[in-house]
Amino acid sequence: MQMDDVAQRGLVLLGCGKMGSAMLQGWLAGGLPASSVWVLDPYPSDWLKQQGVAINVDLPANPAIVLVAVKPQMMGDALPALQALGNGDTLFVSVAAGTPIHAFEQALGEQTPIVRAMPNTPAAIGRGITAIVGNAHTNAAQLDLAEALLLAVGQVVRLDGEDQMDAVTAVSGSGPAYVFHLIEALAAAGQAEGLPAELAMALAKATVGGAGQLAEDAAEGPDQLRINVTSPNGTTQAALEVLMDGETGFGPLVGRAVKAAADRSKELANG
Repeated sequence: MQMDDVAQRGLVLLGCGKMGSAMLQGWLAGGLPASSVWVLDPYPSDWLKQQGVAINVDLPANPAIVLVAVKPQMMGDALPALQALGNGDTLFVSVAAGTPIHAFEQALGEQTPIVRAMPNTPAAIGRGITAIVGNAHTNAAQLDLAEALLLAVGQVVRLDGEDQMDAVTAVSGSGPAYVFHLIEALAAAGQAEGLPAELAMALAKATVGGAGQLAEDAAEGPDQLRINVTSPNGTTQAALEVLMDGETGFGPLVGRAVKAAADRSKELANG
């Protein structure tokens, strides 16, 4: 199943907020005809209205794919309207956090091909990373299709099983918030050392952003990159002795934070 099949049979986007809009923008830029897209959204944005897609009208009888991008709390109201498309060869892809595959199978039918995906907020600028996993009724071509669609907003990785999704949620799904807080903390620390607030924030943002890009682009791993900027008995080493303390340092702290997020993800999935 290729993108031309999507163009012929149609794509339904359920929910077009920030994530849905970012994906739609990527698909249209990649050549998917606007006439092949149907959007269901109670509050369509002015941007959406200008894209030439069908909004809140009758859906095609057998679309290639339905991408579910509504908030989890809206799922109960949204899914029954799509029940007629279940148990067929329409692929459902969900980017809704915390909604397990079995919830979709219950709502749409046990034979429905379903891919659960976990993107993160940098997808809004095409720099996301999305983890995907399919149910037993999803074939290889449908997984390839889901990956092709999600590549519009960044990298895609495949999981061995849905049981890995809680850890993915805790690392990459919630992870941007940890990095944003690191920027806050780094800027506050710079201010405490005498820098003006605006300058400290500019330094913190550029440092975290640049280091992240370097970590993605460099052939070396982050451990070697750290060593490269750490002169013996220098300023970086003095800081790292604090950050790398086995009990009070960054490693144990991040470990506790990620575990708390993963545990909460499991609780939410279990209702």
